[in-house]
Amino acid sequence: MSGTQGLHPWLRIDAEATVAALACRLRDAVHGDLRRKGAVVALSGGIDSSVSVALAARALGPDRVLALLLPERESSQKSRELGELVAGQLGVPRLVEDLTAPLEAIGCYRRRDEAVRALFPDYGPGWKSKIAAAEKAAATGRFTWFRLVVESPAGERREKRMPLREYLEIVAATSFKQRLRKAAEYFHADRLHFAVVGTPNRLEYDQGFFVKNGDGAADVKPIAHLYKSQVYELGRFLGLPEPVLHARPTTDTYSLEQGQDEFYFVLPHATMDLVLFGLNHGRAPEEIASETGLALEHVRLVLRDILDRRRATAPLHRAPILLAPVPEVEANAAP
Repeated sequence: MSGTQGLHPWLRIDAEATVAALACRLRDAVHGDLRRKGAVVALSGGIDSSVSVALAARALGPDRVLALLLPERESSQKSRELGELVAGQLGVPRLVEDLTAPLEAIGCYRRRDEAVRALFPDYGPGWKSKIAAAEKAAATGRFTWFRLVVESPAGERREKRMPLREYLEIVAATSFKQRLRKAAEYFHADRLHFAVVGTPNRLEYDQGFFVKNGDGAADVKPIAHLYKSQVYELGRFLGLPEPVLHARPTTDTYSLEQGQDEFYFVLPHATMDLVLFGLNHGRAPEEIASETGLALEHVRLVLRDILDRRRATAPLHRAPILLAPVPEVEANAAP
């Protein structure tokens, strides 16, 4: 089931009514709750950011939306091309800022490469890498370990199981990318008196697939309640370019292309949406298995993985912990 084959009955929505309601609420949030003049959206060319930009343009007018394209030396050229295509079609102002220099200055690439060389000592210029889940995750629905995949300049691929230390160091280093992108978004939001629009869908938001104070930071998140399959449906209704509607969801973080399903999610997004919907709506594992075509034991393992991940990533959703209340501020901050 792909993101462009229509919605499963569980996930069907009225796209026209949904877009109208979201545009109205987004307008109220930006102008009313946040008291800002417009919106900044980091546009990667993926379905989530593309739909978010389109919703912002409908809500606020194209001239009050700034689409930021934030490539760096390891970004996919295709992502930039898709972002340019979407911004051009929607008629929103766009700005390209290359983040390679600040990422080099903060040590993103150097720290990552040092951790990679702990496993592959000959890793160096011209090499590429990515992190991927263990192959057996696809069969069992459970992440048990991660592997580091590298590719030499000659195209030879190697992989090794990752010790925890190297895994954490590589993830920490690459998280600089999300955090510097967000710093750029807030710079432009501050200078324009705009709000920052976050782009996570429900699957990403629920399962903690974001970097805290990186892509997890935003003033408003218009599609966080929508399953990714539903975001594709809105993209079709909004008339987004066909290449965006057919693009494979990727992280655009590592120098080797990395799909979200091979790094974080245990199944393709369309299937994960159904499992998550079933869990959220009290459907029995047997019914979820019937609707997804998965083996019953596989469904049970995926359900357990979803709940485990919710618990593990709960701190990502928390506001800073105050050791004593500050009621005057809290009263003003309440919605």
